[in-house]
Amino acid sequence: MKIAIGSKNPAKITAVEEAFKDSSYEILAVDAESGVSEQPMSDEETIKGAINRAMEAAKRAGASIGIGLEGGVQQTPHGLMLCNWGALTAKGMEPIIAGGARIPLPKEIAEKLVAGDELGPVMDKYAQKENVRKNEGAVGIFTNGQINRSEMFTHVMKLLAGQYEYQMGRKTV
Repeated sequence: MKIAIGSKNPAKITAVEEAFKDSSYEILAVDAESGVSEQPMSDEETIKGAINRAMEAAKRAGASIGIGLEGGVQQTPHGLMLCNWGALTAKGMEPIIAGGARIPLPKEIAEKLVAGDELGPVMDKYAQKENVRKNEGAVGIFTNGQINRSEMFTHVMKLLAGQYEYQMGRKTV
């Protein structure tokens, strides 16, 4: 069976591979559009992007399972929070979703996102590095390397894979 992930981002691919490492699934990375803004600004938009990527990835690759992983932000009373969501789609099932860790973004970063900038380029400039989103991610920068983007998405992937396995093993009455 094939699993298609709607991204060629190494951090996301590693997360999918880790969640399904003990399976015989073939994992394919394909470009898939999120259908949402470049910088999702709410949980709802981030979830929608993850579901859209999962559905498009499965369709493009002819896969049994589609995976979409999407990073975004959510405004809270405690500031603008980094968020990440994932979706798993499979024929005959409603999309399965899971979210991950949240941390507040520094005010100077949050202001740029609210003004319309995208987190990836903002983080490259802030950290004076290239491709932060394909490496440690904002979470890696702001946790001083305690957790990186791939680890954050691996947590989400394990939540998705576990829900899928549970639903597949459940007996109908």
